[in-house]
Amino acid sequence: MAHWNRLLTALGLVLVALAGGSIGYTLLSNGDQPEVALVEVTIDAVLIGAPGLAMMYTAAWLPTTAIPPELYSRIVAWTGGGIAIMAVVVGLRELHPAVELDLTGGTQTILLSISSITGLLIGVQSARTKAQSQALERQNRELQQKYELEKQNEQLRRTEQRLEEAVTELEASNERLEEFAYAVSHDLQEPLRMVRSYVRLLERRYGDELDDDGQEFVDYAVDGAERMGTMIDGLLAYSRIQTQGESFEPVDLEVVLEDVRTDLQLKIEEHDAEIESESLPTVTGDESQLRQVFQNLLSNAIEYSGDEPPRVRITAERDGGDGDEGAWTIAVSDEGIGMEPADTERIFEIFQRLETADDRSGSGIGLAVCKRIVERHGGEIRVETAPGEGSTFFVTLPDADHPAAISPVESEPLQTR
Repeated sequence: MAHWNRLLTALGLVLVALAGGSIGYTLLSNGDQPEVALVEVTIDAVLIGAPGLAMMYTAAWLPTTAIPPELYSRIVAWTGGGIAIMAVVVGLRELHPAVELDLTGGTQTILLSISSITGLLIGVQSARTKAQSQALERQNRELQQKYELEKQNEQLRRTEQRLEEAVTELEASNERLEEFAYAVSHDLQEPLRMVRSYVRLLERRYGDELDDDGQEFVDYAVDGAERMGTMIDGLLAYSRIQTQGESFEPVDLEVVLEDVRTDLQLKIEEHDAEIESESLPTVTGDESQLRQVFQNLLSNAIEYSGDEPPRVRITAERDGGDGDEGAWTIAVSDEGIGMEPADTERIFEIFQRLETADDRSGSGIGLAVCKRIVERHGGEIRVETAPGEGSTFFVTLPDADHPAAISPVESEPLQTR
């Protein structure tokens, strides 16, 4: 926009030059009449030179005002328009035969100068008015945007409040469900214990008098009672994961694995299982719950090994491989019967069991307990598998040295089917 300033300065210089030329001519032509020369010089200086100086001053003054540069062209246009209008008026007066008006060159210059300064003043005022109008429009837009933002903020606050209320209700519902699951599983233990005791008593007292069908029926009753007891114990453990868990602390997984191997020693020997393990890290968590996770995974790997002796391998890898992720991924791999990939999500849901050819289906709680424990630790558990090719369970746990691995994570609401 600087060229408009230069143009305005150039117009001012032209007027100053005309004023200087007119003053010089006056002094030369009226040198013997000083009084007349003084009057004409004053008129030229005031009516021609002053407008020129005003234009030059305006060109230098505009950048210091609130008028934006894009409106400078408006000022120059009004100034040029004033000169053009006066030039047209003077020309028409000179050309019209009915008008007896004899305008000298000096008079014409004065009229053009006056019209230019008039156009300049009008242009400046027009530009200032336009600038104020634009400023008001910007303020209106800003106010409108602020109003819209306030409306959005209010909607966000209401949404946040509703979410907080929903979370509070969900936490209360989760707590009630956990209490209910605990109460149901706890209260069912005694009548189930009575059923199992009387069925066994019936078998001991009258077993010799029962025919094959009767003995089969008793065996079914005993097996069903045992399964029900296992499910109740699992449900009780599932309901206690969040409420009965211990605080987090550094846990050496080498020690945990050694304890699990000791607990499963009879099962390992019975199946002639081979368990290989790489060096395992120290993580942050609840030691007793992590022991439960490893015991479930190893027990399943042995149980579902197929016809061959179980071969289980346990490895550990830091997430990302660069030590910056603050978590370890523990992999438990077996060479067992595997499963359909479509079932990999379902096996982690409570009471969801996969039927196998040799009827070694579990209670449907073990892997659900593992998932709930791992999620409490802020990690995740998943499996990669295929029928006849074994399974690999991946468990992600926080590193003991990572600052984020401090407190348990709130679990999802208890869900049963």
